[in-house]
Amino acid sequence: MGLLALKRYLPYMRPYLGLVVVFGVAQLGSLAAAASIPKVIQYIIDGPITHHQLGQLVPMAGLLVLVGLLEFVFIYLRRNYSGIASLRMETDLRNDFYAHLQNLQVSFHDNWQSGQLLSRAISDIATVRRFVSFGLIWFLQTFVTFVVVFVLMVGLDWVLALVVVACMLPIAYFSRKFHHRYKLIARRLQDQQGDLTTIIEEMATGVRIIKAFGRMPLMQKRFESQGRLLRGTSLEGIKTRAQLWTRLNFLPNLSLVAVLLLGGFNVIQGHLTIGGLVAFMSYVFMLTWPMDAIGWVLSMSEECQTASERLNEVLDSRPEIADRPAATALERCSGRIEFRGVGFKYPKSDEWILRDLNLTIEPGETVGIVGRTGSGKTTLAYLVPRLYDVAEGQVLVDGIDVRDLQLRSLRTHIGVAFEDPILFSASVHENLVMGRPIVSDEELKRAIDVAQAGFVWDLPWGLETRVGEQGYTLSGGQRQRLALARAVLGSPPVLVLDDPLSSVDVHTEAVIEEALARVLEGVTGLLVVHRPSTLALADRVALIDGGTVVAVGAHTDLLKSNDLYRALLSQEYEASRMQTA
Repeated sequence: MGLLALKRYLPYMRPYLGLVVVFGVAQLGSLAAAASIPKVIQYIIDGPITHHQLGQLVPMAGLLVLVGLLEFVFIYLRRNYSGIASLRMETDLRNDFYAHLQNLQVSFHDNWQSGQLLSRAISDIATVRRFVSFGLIWFLQTFVTFVVVFVLMVGLDWVLALVVVACMLPIAYFSRKFHHRYKLIARRLQDQQGDLTTIIEEMATGVRIIKAFGRMPLMQKRFESQGRLLRGTSLEGIKTRAQLWTRLNFLPNLSLVAVLLLGGFNVIQGHLTIGGLVAFMSYVFMLTWPMDAIGWVLSMSEECQTASERLNEVLDSRPEIADRPAATALERCSGRIEFRGVGFKYPKSDEWILRDLNLTIEPGETVGIVGRTGSGKTTLAYLVPRLYDVAEGQVLVDGIDVRDLQLRSLRTHIGVAFEDPILFSASVHENLVMGRPIVSDEELKRAIDVAQAGFVWDLPWGLETRVGEQGYTLSGGQRQRLALARAVLGSPPVLVLDDPLSSVDVHTEAVIEEALARVLEGVTGLLVVHRPSTLALADRVALIDGGTVVAVGAHTDLLKSNDLYRALLSQEYEASRMQTA
């Protein structure tokens, strides 16, 4: 059950082995103190009380208090150090999980709901930690308690000890039945929690669309419907746990009645002293809480197993885009890019987006990419920084297949700005240096000037102003200009720009294009073009149709010789004119 599921995560406790040893010793110490209390009570009853030795009663009572204090100290040490060790384990596991999410390819995130990943990163890892810090400890303590108490019971009366064991045998049957039923409930419960998290996350990120279309009642209905499913599953889990706990609570009471009857008979027959009977019953009482805890531990164990399975679904996903064993670092980059026989289709799709595409961009050259909507222009841009891998052919940088280069090294030489500008809930400065952590103030100012993002100096705290989640405290044009500044920061030798000016006004666009023209001098540029005015930045233009390059040439030449190119530009011109009107 949960113990087997934990096999993968127990190595996370290895760095904290010292803490584990301390709480292990404390656990044994607390058990030894608790087990010695009934023996002390037996000695008091059969000794000073039975023989009216009042002088020995006070010292024995003091011994009982001392043993109780020792148990208190050991329990404190056990709980304190187990909590510290498990929380540190949780932190390490969550850090590794987050790092693994970052290493996974973009296509993985395309196919996973963000709410499901969030619930795994937060609640599932916390479930594993709770079982390690509480459930696992109680399981071990319950097992050791049963063994120790049984040995001590045999020393008092082996027949009564066997009677107690017989009363406990149904535990195995109840536990097995609970396991088969509750594991399905636990999995469904945690999946539904992930679905509910997804709905909340979609509402938070899409709140403007929801309000603009007046769809609050619809989203509320979706949320309440998912909440009812979660409530129903939770109630089913509560009912299943209650049935188990009720049955398990009955067993100690059954054994207590049997011990009282048979033990009383043995006392009357003179086979057992009154002190021995009291001690034996005290041991039975010692089993009452472990018996209660078994149901709790079993439910926590099933939840831990389910959480582990859900975590494994992510952790077992191997990054498809990663450094090859013999990958080399690209120390210097001249910027020559070649698409050689490139074919690409998205995972879990049979439709080719690009097929037999050939295109070469020489160092220092800027090439614009033009094509119909859905022709694969943006996909082509994704292939250069290796956000996706080609299914056929090669993408080469300086004559080297990008798959033979170290990812970090490759992406260090490439600046990217996509059509949808992504900003993080951080300061303007942190967003700008996301791609180039170490830059000078002069480089930062230059990038801001190129992107015409001087508005940052007028923000309440300048570059240290936080822009809110996804940068929604800024306008669309401001977000796009910051994304462009981030791309050109550090003067990377290759720039991949996917319609980086779609959200700016005509005047700002003209000023940015003028500055970009200077930046692109001596830099290899790949421009995905949706607006005719941006073509002024391109030395050549590649026309994509049907997933392949059908024409390459200067803008004026294609305008004269290619009907499709001319038609596409006229459509885009009209759309651009209507947008700015």
